[in-house]
Amino acid sequence: MTKGLVRIRLARFGRTNQPVYNIVVAKKKLGRDQKPIEVLGTYNPIAPPLKPWEKKQKPEKHVELDFDRTKYWLSVGAQPTETVTKLLKKAELWY
Repeated sequence: MTKGLVRIRLARFGRTNQPVYNIVVAKKKLGRDQKPIEVLGTYNPIAPPLKPWEKKQKPEKHVELDFDRTKYWLSVGAQPTETVTKLLKKAELWY
């Protein structure tokens, strides 16, 4: 694939005010909810509530990611969006 034609981005699903996102590889020109080339993982931006004994901890958002496939798509030139770049930096896949 030619560099810049494919993006790694978020595709929204879930209920109103309770979003859940798939991390997908899709063609750059397609809409957000169109069929992707491949689903790499999921991202839930709503952190679950903490238990009373965990109040001093910072709530964590849930991310699942297929590291091998993500590395492959980055190696063939897929460009992550800004939000996905932040997630990849936390997973130490993007510098």
